[in-house]
Amino acid sequence: MIAFFDAGRKKMRLLLLPLFALFLAACDMGSIGSLANAGGPRINTNAPVPVALLVPRGGSSADDLLAQNLENAARLAMRDLDGVEIDLRVYGTAGNAATAASAASQAVSEGAKIILGPLYGEAANAAGVAVSGQGVNVLSFSNNATIAGGNVFVLGPTFENTADRLVRFAKKNGKDRIVIVHAEGIAGQLGRNAIQQAIAANRATLAGTVEYALSQEAVTAAVPRVKATMEGSGANALFLTSNSATALPLFAQLLPEAGISPAGTQFIGLTRWDIPPQTLALPGVQGGWFTLPDSASSSAFAQRYIAAYSEPPHPLAGLAFDGIAAVGALVQSGKSKALSGAALTQGSGFRGASGIFRLRRDGTNERALAVATIRNQQVVVLEAAPQAFGGAGF
Repeated sequence: MIAFFDAGRKKMRLLLLPLFALFLAACDMGSIGSLANAGGPRINTNAPVPVALLVPRGGSSADDLLAQNLENAARLAMRDLDGVEIDLRVYGTAGNAATAASAASQAVSEGAKIILGPLYGEAANAAGVAVSGQGVNVLSFSNNATIAGGNVFVLGPTFENTADRLVRFAKKNGKDRIVIVHAEGIAGQLGRNAIQQAIAANRATLAGTVEYALSQEAVTAAVPRVKATMEGSGANALFLTSNSATALPLFAQLLPEAGISPAGTQFIGLTRWDIPPQTLALPGVQGGWFTLPDSASSSAFAQRYIAAYSEPPHPLAGLAFDGIAAVGALVQSGKSKALSGAALTQGSGFRGASGIFRLRRDGTNERALAVATIRNQQVVVLEAAPQAFGGAGF
């Protein structure tokens, strides 16, 4: 198991690093909770609408590959637009904030009416600031909720969205006394905060928190503290923020060995527990709950992408597809203010690569998520992803 902890982290780095970078790159920037820019440039819906796509081209080879995947997905989405023409203009940011700001300014000066991207949080924040005076909205591919607000929206899946879905499901199923186990550092703290907010919003009970440093020794030392917190509080659920590339494999082994097993305690995960496939064999994840995007939509997107480009899409490619889908749906209305903040935050939302989603007035997003578990090392969906939004939530 220790070998899996070490080797797994190395194998997953290329997949997960972009996801974490979105959070870590701009943790002190932005103004979460500030309302979206209600305005926006007027557009001529009878002519091709200029849309800027900011991708991390010019950075590392991994960024270049992701940049091409994002552009491919955007162009794939353009094929679906009925009666709407998009004039897509692609700009490289090299994953750099200053370059992103310059590219955003150039794009607007060249006529762009909305910006899709960039990827990393710091770059997205810089791009938003650069064009805020022109009232142009930025649909960034970041999942860093701390940069959201004003003219910046985040399209990436957020901890807040995932935590709320899982706590709501847990509350409904009688698992309402929750202990949070999280790593030190920004990502762990953001995960903890999101779960705490979800617990409060859904009238569950926070039974305790356990923090640990991200090392094998620290994780091992945290297990007795987790057990003591669970037993002392009478908790019936344990919410883990770790993922398969960090502490999850070790917790999944050591917690059951210490007497905290999924048979008596409901394990819940803030991250995907089905990636990589080896994770499905871990004892501590059997019976645990985590979220998945809508499987039918995700599969359909992947199949179309493979048919068009002869290779599977990068896990983040669908975000560019989503951006174009949202723009196309709004432009189809024929209104000159179709790309304003008020239009972008319409309650009905949009259908994207992984199901339905909508943008919120604080710049964050809601995505329809399924709740899944693992039985006999197989993923089983307990509650399917919603197919429509209702009221203020699902």
